[in-house]
Amino acid sequence: MRVLHVVTGLASGGAERQLQLLLRHLPERHSCEVATLTNPGTVAEALRAEGVVVHHLAMRGNRDLTVLPRLTRLIRSGGYRLVHTHLYRAGLYGRLAARLAGVRTVVATEHSLHAELIEGRRATVGVRALYLLAERLGTTTIAVSRQVAGTLDAWGVPPHRVHLLPNGVEAARYTLPTASRAAVRQTVRTDLGLPQQAWVVGAVGRLVPGKRFEVLVDTLAELAALAGDHPALREPWLLLVGAGPEREALVRRAERLGVRGRLVCPGEREDVPELLVAMDVLAAPSTEETFGLTVLEGLAAGLPVRYSACPALDELGPEAAPEAALVPSDPACYTAALCELWSRRSTALPQPPAVAHYDIARIAEELGRLYDTLAAGEPPPAPRDGRDRPRTAVPS
Repeated sequence: MRVLHVVTGLASGGAERQLQLLLRHLPERHSCEVATLTNPGTVAEALRAEGVVVHHLAMRGNRDLTVLPRLTRLIRSGGYRLVHTHLYRAGLYGRLAARLAGVRTVVATEHSLHAELIEGRRATVGVRALYLLAERLGTTTIAVSRQVAGTLDAWGVPPHRVHLLPNGVEAARYTLPTASRAAVRQTVRTDLGLPQQAWVVGAVGRLVPGKRFEVLVDTLAELAALAGDHPALREPWLLLVGAGPEREALVRRAERLGVRGRLVCPGEREDVPELLVAMDVLAAPSTEETFGLTVLEGLAAGLPVRYSACPALDELGPEAAPEAALVPSDPACYTAALCELWSRRSTALPQPPAVAHYDIARIAEELGRLYDTLAAGEPPPAPRDGRDRPRTAVPS
């Protein structure tokens, strides 16, 4: 089956990286291409390197209606049987273009939806009304967590139109033999200018206000002060992976606090698994997550994780990720939580059951079956409303 994925942009964000993983693992019976409305960034480059056709529609802004006929022509000429949209703007234009092109099976994944926010923008009455109008043009809306499914329900999307299918992590990609891990760790630290013996707190994500990375900059300053009183502790550093409008503000904050020399910001990167190996702990102070993929990636890489929001783990019991701990999103709490880990020897932890539960290979196989079911005109199996328990037990 020919499938076109329509996405707002292809910078290295969580939804974009998730799309890349799904395309890598979807069953071969589905032939997929991607159309990006704007910003064909690093994920577009990576997809093309993996042999995926990426169409750039050169949309100039949210109200650039000229993209609609271009997208409609692409869908009509491409012979796609199913269109799958990702993110708000792509959902608006992609669903309508699919219908205009005569494609009757239209799926949308809702990656980032809160009661009052959608992808960081205010969910005003107008935004909600437009969202609901577009949603009715689709066949099924996929929620990546029970939290998202519950929000869709509260917004007025009928439960029978919502299917719960979580994000996934490429578990095998993070598994390295001990010797290989040590070599990667040494190489990455050298390339980034990180001292080999430093204690590195890591974070990954878009540098936007909602991620609350300023909490970690403040925490770094507090840890640096503590290190001066305890010479036996390794020198603390912060490795902040990602790009976004908050970068300069975070750097200025670090300068003001006297820790700029211990803050490394390598920008948007595709080698996140290798960068995680260079860390000693992953910290995620965001309180606005709809899934928490970075937390799972840290666990897959064998790191202890301290986080402030992760619906993916909320849906499982504490035994699913014993090395992950919930921490209030403020510097004092993160300082206290990280101090408990500081004197530990940095060895790779085994992947916890949560990683196997969210393995992308299983998620992609289920998505492939959903495509088959919908294309055959059948209703999606086991509609989800976000209020029941996960459909599969956590692997032991």
